[in-house]
Amino acid sequence: MSLNRYEQAIFDYWDRAPDERRHWQGKVADLTRGAVAPVELARGLERELWEYLGERSAHVPTLRALRLEDLGRVSLLNLAEHVIRLWGPPVKPRKPPASR
Repeated sequence: MSLNRYEQAIFDYWDRAPDERRHWQGKVADLTRGAVAPVELARGLERELWEYLGERSAHVPTLRALRLEDLGRVSLLNLAEHVIRLWGPPVKPRKPPASR
């Protein structure tokens, strides 16, 4: 999975801030317990990540350096999909097709 520089900055920040990472791991675990389609889940999580990036960029120098105020909206959908795969429930393997 390829992350853009904003997504990668958030993911790298979580490596340096274990409490933040645990918060998002728990959030993803809670979200993936429901029966919502993964696409809908990722879109909702992406909106939360965007709000989070805006809030944290005021306090975290590495995120502030991204200069969000100079941008419009940047997609964080790849990051949302990545953490759902990474921290969500394991994907059940598909059954092989029946032999005839």
